[in-house]
Amino acid sequence: MLRAALEALGLFSVPFLLFALSLALREAYPLAMEHWTRGRVSMLALIGLGAALVGIVLIVATSPRGVGVYVPAHVKDGVLVPGKIE
Repeated sequence: MLRAALEALGLFSVPFLLFALSLALREAYPLAMEHWTRGRVSMLALIGLGAALVGIVLIVATSPRGVGVYVPAHVKDGVLVPGKIE
């Protein structure tokens, strides 16, 4: 669950990082408040949310499904048999 949250957070932050990088490449100070207007931040947030949603959908759609049934660990003839997927 933590991995999924970090992936979504990473995808959300990509537009903000790209905007800051573009400001830095244009030799503008990226942390100046005049670059981060309400409209730009709103648009970056919407793009980030869209990227996070698309990323989550793609991860869920392409993740491998469980094949088989999990047999938990058990004792057979006095020997511990580890759990496995059959």
